[in-house]
Amino acid sequence: MHHTFLNLLTQNDFQDFLFSNENLDEKELVLKHKSVFEIPCSIIANQISGRRKAKLKLPTFYNTKGIVYPPGINIEQCSSEATAQFKVEIIRKYLNKSETRGVDLTGGLGIDSFFFSKNCSSLHYVEKEEFVLQFANHNHVVLGATNIEHHQIKAEEFINSTRDTFDFIFVDPSRRIKETKVFKFIDCEPNVYALLPQLFKHANLVLIKASPLLDLQQGIKELQFVKSIYVVSVENECKEVLFLCERDFTGEPTIYCVDLSAQRKSIQFTFTEERNSEVQYSEPLSYLYEPNASILKAGAFKFIGNKFSLNKLQTNTHLYTSHELVENFPGRVFKIEMVNPKESDLKKYFPYGKANVATRNYPLSADELKKKLKLKDGSDLFLFGVTSLKKRVLLITRRVSNL
Repeated sequence: MHHTFLNLLTQNDFQDFLFSNENLDEKELVLKHKSVFEIPCSIIANQISGRRKAKLKLPTFYNTKGIVYPPGINIEQCSSEATAQFKVEIIRKYLNKSETRGVDLTGGLGIDSFFFSKNCSSLHYVEKEEFVLQFANHNHVVLGATNIEHHQIKAEEFINSTRDTFDFIFVDPSRRIKETKVFKFIDCEPNVYALLPQLFKHANLVLIKASPLLDLQQGIKELQFVKSIYVVSVENECKEVLFLCERDFTGEPTIYCVDLSAQRKSIQFTFTEERNSEVQYSEPLSYLYEPNASILKAGAFKFIGNKFSLNKLQTNTHLYTSHELVENFPGRVFKIEMVNPKESDLKKYFPYGKANVATRNYPLSADELKKKLKLKDGSDLFLFGVTSLKKRVLLITRRVSNL
């Protein structure tokens, strides 16, 4: 479909149709019509759903006329605009220069490449699949990214055949091999573990995206010269784990936990700091604190309590408490209204039988606890089932801050 339909999809008439019919039910369209503007409706349906998915995730792409979405490529799995721009920030932090030459070894839809290119004098986009490259190339032209050079070649072949040197190399290895999900770098494609020595012949800095499920210590074991690890969440959902490797770096990596919400709160720590942090425990006091997803993923369980002078509820209950409200905590903060409510208290606080129910280190899941207490979702109040030092407790709480 590539050349023929790319031309048809970018015609003004079709783009006008696409922009004015974004809420069209694409399934209904396919049932009612075979084609529109000489384009099969199955392809149009793909463009409508692709653009809809891009609305919040890729606003630049969504708002630009002429962008096309390749079939069968899962937009949910590509980088978001927010995480792509954050990668640019990382590179800029370490390369404080205007003439930057970079490589995206795993180009895909070209989202990361596009944002890198805005801060590079030249960028090489590498992608083995011809049809994916054609779409990315087209979109880069539409977006005015004229400094990207596209290469249809495997990552390993590109790096083994080039004689150039670069300021940085970015690689996001595929974690789905023959329909199986993998996490370790050694199992991904390309195999970054094996490729890294070759990458360092061409660049001092290598930024590697990992599965959010990868254990950070495992990643450090597999890679060389890990200088920094960025655990990135968006609106309190862990989205990316990025390993920045610098050739010949010695020392302990710094871990940055960043949530890309409006407030952009972040902390940094090392595993030594986490090991050496003293933790105080207590039963629930006046306020309850839940660290954001990045901090929980990174395992800063003792460090976060220590840093904000908070008491922890229990070793494996990663919730914290204090008498006085602590400002600027990177996570959700709740005022504790009642500990271990009786049935009459539950009726008083939840007169409509609705609550936001959550459990942490508790024998029942949130759904099981809701069922047991005959509660439905809703309300401004939160009911937590938690394990504290001495016992299991229920806490009725009111949200103080988001993140």
